[in-house]
Amino acid sequence: MHCIALRHLTFEDLGVLAPVLHEQGASIEYWNGGRCAYDDRAWMEADLAVVLGGPIGVGDEERYPFLRDELRLVKARLEAGLPLLGVCLGAQLMAAALGARVYPGPRKEIGWGTVSLTPEGREGVLAPLADAPVLHWHGDTFDLPPGARLLASTELTPHQAFALGFGQIGLQFHVEADASRMEDWLIGHCCELAGAGVDPCAIRDDARRLGAQAADAGREVCRRWLKEARRCRAQC
Repeated sequence: MHCIALRHLTFEDLGVLAPVLHEQGASIEYWNGGRCAYDDRAWMEADLAVVLGGPIGVGDEERYPFLRDELRLVKARLEAGLPLLGVCLGAQLMAAALGARVYPGPRKEIGWGTVSLTPEGREGVLAPLADAPVLHWHGDTFDLPPGARLLASTELTPHQAFALGFGQIGLQFHVEADASRMEDWLIGHCCELAGAGVDPCAIRDDARRLGAQAADAGREVCRRWLKEARRCRAQC
């Protein structure tokens, strides 16, 4: 298998998911958003595609025109029924590509916490998150896209995760986050943390306390996603 991962910040990469992809025999190719050639053919031929997070928003197209290319790529894989995992900005791009509204949430949701899984969420790819922490780091949210099935929520953000076809999943939270590299996030997003009044020391302490459990759950989510993706590819 070959996986193309579209990232927008170097430290917001596949994190704990990368070793699982490698152990399952998948090669990984990173495309750096805004600095890569958006090759439509290569994107559609990839067995797996992941769109990762970043500090920009879907509504920033005028200031960051490359987002239009990413929306086009996301929409093409969704319409073709191909495996696609969207994380944070990636999930927002998926929602927008399907015609759903993406907009600022009531306040930023930043820090380690949990999600509440729906019945379908507890039975599927996200089942390992039933009792596990994840990293929340977003300011925008989205309406549930037409035809999507809700998988997870929090009190602040009702639409935390959704599923479409086999292997097509959008996650508002960061299941891929590697707590051992938390300092990269705290430095890279220091201005956002200060603006939101979030204490980096608390995030750092929670990463040390919860990181191993979060990583185990994230890796199992990835294994389950790969299982669905293989089923999707077999049917395409």
